[in-house]
Amino acid sequence: MRILVTGGAGFIGSHYARTLLDGGHAGFEDAHVTVLDKLTYAGNRANLPAAHDRLEFVQGDICDLPLLLDLVPGHDAVVHFAAESHVDRSLDGAAEFVRTNVGGTQAVMEAAYRSGTPRVVHVSTDEVYGSIDEGAWTEERPLLPNSPYAASKAGSDLIARSYARTHGLDVSVTRCSNNYGPYQHVEKLIPLFTTNLLSGLEVPLYGDGRNVREWLHVEDHCRALHLVLTKGRGGEVYNIGGGDGRSNTEITERLLQLCGAAPSMVRRVADRKGHDLRYALDDSKIRAELGYEPRIDFATGLADTVRWYQDNPRWWKPLKDAGAEGAPCAS
Repeated sequence: MRILVTGGAGFIGSHYARTLLDGGHAGFEDAHVTVLDKLTYAGNRANLPAAHDRLEFVQGDICDLPLLLDLVPGHDAVVHFAAESHVDRSLDGAAEFVRTNVGGTQAVMEAAYRSGTPRVVHVSTDEVYGSIDEGAWTEERPLLPNSPYAASKAGSDLIARSYARTHGLDVSVTRCSNNYGPYQHVEKLIPLFTTNLLSGLEVPLYGDGRNVREWLHVEDHCRALHLVLTKGRGGEVYNIGGGDGRSNTEITERLLQLCGAAPSMVRRVADRKGHDLRYALDDSKIRAELGYEPRIDFATGLADTVRWYQDNPRWWKPLKDAGAEGAPCAS
């Protein structure tokens, strides 16, 4: 069994790759893992084992179709994580998001199709649905993205769908809520606030802090992805929710407690342009069809995550030194 993981040096992709290499998925204990990653600022080779007899690391760009046509053949599945994913960066540099997320996904799907790859999973986000005042999105809701990042991911979802419908590619699309956990880049809200507080820095809270997101531990997300890979239906979309909606203010208050910091460490900053107020996923489809449910409750997962950052300053301090302590990205 050979699995190609694009973006496998990033936060979620590396967690999935490490779990495969650790024998964490039944029936895949001997799987060979190929990681393809461009190693942009968000990709970190230190997120993966330095050496492993079942790991091959390839530094490259998913937009490079000749590279993909050379690399993809012989793999039993592709799990496609690679993407530009920071909303704030997309506001000032949308072109790179369109290039990577739309053009790169088209190249991955084309290579999988031409290579006769048996199975593909395209990893996406709840942000493609836009914002919802009440209730929760099902997979049938229209895509109404509000940021260039979300629009580029919606475009990538439609590219994947087109390869399923036109070419019969066995590809499923997943849309997850906000992830958190160890090894997450410090530009994201939870690691940004945690590492700021551990460094004695203020935390920048957008607007009135009322924006609500569901939170999903990366371990639960990757377990759901593997269920979709092995049991999901081609051409289908699966929402992967955390079921735990929290406002940014609630997250901030909890992080202050966990880090032993005072409320005075919170600095209010101007709200993001087009900031979506609330996300919520209805994930009854993946629960009913594939038997998924999250296992890690948010209070436990958040405390464990803060503890990981406390214990691993050598991993995150170089990222802080590179200037990643600015505005938060809570998606």
